[in-house]
Amino acid sequence: MTRLIVGLRQRGQRGFTLLELLVVMVIIGLLVGYVGPMYFKQVGKSEIKAARAQIDSFGKALDQYRLDTGHYPTTEQGLAAMQEKPANETKWDGPYLKKGVPPDPWGNPYVYKRPGDHGEYDLLSYGKDGVAGGTGENADIGNWE
Repeated sequence: MTRLIVGLRQRGQRGFTLLELLVVMVIIGLLVGYVGPMYFKQVGKSEIKAARAQIDSFGKALDQYRLDTGHYPTTEQGLAAMQEKPANETKWDGPYLKKGVPPDPWGNPYVYKRPGDHGEYDLLSYGKDGVAGGTGENADIGNWE
């Protein structure tokens, strides 16, 4: 048996020992354990930034709607009024968005109400959990911030 192993090594056919493979796997596991949470933390931050950017964009479209019609859409009309002309709206000159209103980065619809609690209107996302309130990624993101 030892002649066979010696013969294989003389021909240049070397392999890794089990110990070497285990050491490499432990190193990879440590790297994933350290880098993984940092990566997912950055993904959460980017979703929050995307929600803020979308709310800002909708706010500009709502301001243009107001310039044309003299008022913001009602809560019942909602954000759909920026895409489709509401009934009895004679001065509407839209659409005010190139595409329809997408859901927030977590797949939930944006909330629009007029009059708002923080201004003429409130436009917000409830965050990752989709429920009012919360902290971190679950915190509400609104146009008043």
